[in-house]
Amino acid sequence: MAENAKSPRGAADEVSHKVFTVANVISLIRLLMVPLYLALLLQGLNLAATLVFATAAATDFLDGQIARRTHTVTRLGQLLDPAIDRILMITGVLGVFLVGRIPLWGIVVVVVRDAYLLIGGGWLISRFRIRVPVVYPGKFATTFLFLGFSGLLLNWPLVPGLGWCDLSWLPGFNGAPVSWGIWFIYAGLVLSLGVTVYYTVAAVRQLRDALARERLAGHGAA
Repeated sequence: MAENAKSPRGAADEVSHKVFTVANVISLIRLLMVPLYLALLLQGLNLAATLVFATAAATDFLDGQIARRTHTVTRLGQLLDPAIDRILMITGVLGVFLVGRIPLWGIVVVVVRDAYLLIGGGWLISRFRIRVPVVYPGKFATTFLFLGFSGLLLNWPLVPGLGWCDLSWLPGFNGAPVSWGIWFIYAGLVLSLGVTVYYTVAAVRQLRDALARERLAGHGAA
């Protein structure tokens, strides 16, 4: 049994229950790259860890594009794609935190935000069949963060801090040299928090409509 889902071009794609598709295999490969990235980073292999992380991040669009262009959109793929993005985001910030290149508040913001989207989105889909479409600013935020993580992982070249303060937990704004990637992190965090507000408002509106439909259905059955 399949449903219709709109592709970005407006064409209707069938959503199947297949498991072994090219797009799903690519998603699983991206997932397997996560522990490899962490292992390389913790062994001090910055360049190798950066290459693995950057490859996993850069292929973010690949599985979705292949699924749509080959008309092999699957339910598993619809779950895997955003989930792997969230996992990669969390492990990315966790990795740079473990090697001391991002302050604690940075990992808290990313982890709490992504856990909120992952758990909240999963509950809305399973309980009310509500799916908030991804917006392009969200993709830009993810791209900025992935670029920033890659820069912090590589840790080269370092650029001078602005010297606006002496706070150690604001790298880039204090005077210490810092990786160029920190500025992409800041841009990604600001944009991602704004997008999270948008997703929340959109989800609340859809949830309100779904609850209203349930109440009407209950009155009709009574």
